[in-house]
Amino acid sequence: MSAAHHYHAVVWIDHREARVFHFGPADVERLVLHPDRPTQHIHHKANSIGSGNAPADHAYFHAVAQSIADAGAVLITGPANAKTELVKHIQQHDPKLAKIIVGVETVDHPSDGELVAHARKYFKVEDRMLPQKP
Repeated sequence: MSAAHHYHAVVWIDHREARVFHFGPADVERLVLHPDRPTQHIHHKANSIGSGNAPADHAYFHAVAQSIADAGAVLITGPANAKTELVKHIQQHDPKLAKIIVGVETVDHPSDGELVAHARKYFKVEDRMLPQKP
């Protein structure tokens, strides 16, 4: 991370990559993380044991969690269940970090610019909802 500190961060995650953006009103820092072993699509066979789902990649989720550890408020997004698996991982392994997650949303496959614009709009509304200091 660079010397600039940004209060807000947004994560877009699936089982193949995580795009993490720390941003302020005028600038953005981008980080892309990949799991060591990307999940392949698993097809469930009839009459077989198991759910057909790949196990959670805890090292991947840990790396993503570390990438947002210095943020003050985080929005987690993604198209499927990797976003909820990340939240569960953070809740189990770093409850203090879980407190800065302010939202989890389903977002398909936005461009980097679309994702940051969505997050800025989200936080503009979210920040208005926070208690105001006198």
